[in-house]
Amino acid sequence: MEVIYEDNHLIAVNKACGEIVQGDKTGDETLIDQVKAYIKKKYNKPGDVFLGSPHRLDRPTSGVVLFARTSKALTRLSEMFKSKDAIKKTYWAVVDVLPENLEDTLEHYLWKDEGRNKSYASETPKPKKGARFCSLSYRHRASLNRYHLLEVDLQTGRHHQIRVQLSKIGCHIKGDLKYGAARSNYDGGIHLHARKLELMHPVRKEPIKIVAKPPKGDAIWDELIKIKELKG
Repeated sequence: MEVIYEDNHLIAVNKACGEIVQGDKTGDETLIDQVKAYIKKKYNKPGDVFLGSPHRLDRPTSGVVLFARTSKALTRLSEMFKSKDAIKKTYWAVVDVLPENLEDTLEHYLWKDEGRNKSYASETPKPKKGARFCSLSYRHRASLNRYHLLEVDLQTGRHHQIRVQLSKIGCHIKGDLKYGAARSNYDGGIHLHARKLELMHPVRKEPIKIVAKPPKGDAIWDELIKIKELKG
């Protein structure tokens, strides 16, 4: 577990592919469990450790996950994550096809099939009962021999939103079989990485930026991170 930001109210980690933020039917250890154990040991805290989770990432996705260490921070962060403008969420997505427009905003109506744990998107308003509006902006940042890096700014936070919206325009995230990729990745993850969170600190009221490096030991991420323009 890699801690990338920490103060009295917040702690952020760089989630690895395959890790789960909160418990599910697998019963696997969660990031919450790991972070609680880290805090308990580092600060020699007796009893239970408070840790709140105002957001989450899909299991096959890597990158920044932010937790609250106090109830005050959790209440305020939860409201901020619900807001469209309070937190800037930047993702990196490695896709198999260069989009027709190198920079664009995608707007769809998205609904979830609970049984399949899969989302679907349509440009038609209210195509299905329960469909919700979703929006993201992307721009092309780099290309390798067979793959292309898109930087995505997420305006809404729907189930599998980036995965389904990029798939809708014919850009499949590497390794994402569920949304049209040709083959899986060796580790079961996908090349979608929560690169950066930018927000006003919920307690100290000063701007903070939390950046997570992509997974090490992956040939594509290792090549991309060498590109000078992607360092920031």
